[in-house]
Amino acid sequence: MKETYFVTITGLDFYYGKKPFEIGRIIKLIKEPDNEHDNEAIVAFLPFIDKIGYVANSPHTVYDGTISAGRLYDKIDDYAYGRVMFVTHSSAIVLVLDKKTVESDDDEKKVE
Repeated sequence: MKETYFVTITGLDFYYGKKPFEIGRIIKLIKEPDNEHDNEAIVAFLPFIDKIGYVANSPHTVYDGTISAGRLYDKIDDYAYGRVMFVTHSSAIVLVLDKKTVESDDDEKKVE
């Protein structure tokens, strides 16, 4: 990924609240093309927990300085990763990471 993108994760109160969103934590961002409400939906996911929110896709929920799920959708493959940078009272701001970088870092840690 050549550009730097930040996204807003919303819907925290519908899942596990702010608890899973520790600063620095890596989360998975997975396209959800079969979502009946939004065909550009991207779910925020943590292993062993499941769905923890969605990338905001409404002008009312996308914070300034972040992009919507619709703008991110064509910039990632089926999934990408994100690093939690900030947590607000109802959302989280996440830096989008290239999956190749995250997965190659994981491979290096397994070898060590």
